[in-house]
Amino acid sequence: QVQLVESGGGLVQAGGSLRLSCAASGRTFSNYAMAWFRQAPGKEREFVAAIMWSADTTSYADSVQGRFTISRDNAKNMVYLQMNSLKSEDTALYYCASKWGSIMVGSLRYRYWGQGTQVTVSS
Repeated sequence: QVQLVESGGGLVQAGGSLRLSCAASGRTFSNYAMAWFRQAPGKEREFVAAIMWSADTTSYADSVQGRFTISRDNAKNMVYLQMNSLKSEDTALYYCASKWGSIMVGSLRYRYWGQGTQVTVSS
């Protein structure tokens, strides 16, 4: 049974930082891309960032480029999202997701999902 468990969300002031973590278990994640998506109330789920198994390739949404950094520790089956210079529009439920193979930005391509961790940025 594959499990992805997010943590690290919370309430932060605009301009602040948070680090989200995603713990993966239940299988070997070799050759699996890992990603973060987010969904704000009344909006569709959107791609935030993704990283290849080898960690040599990453992809970011334009809205977070230069502010967020995705990383992974394959030995620990962990994925992280460092979020700096947070804005009120970053407020959302953040999901960790996984798929075999290459990075894709479409959420339907990802097979495994966590339950999400709430990030709230106050202005």
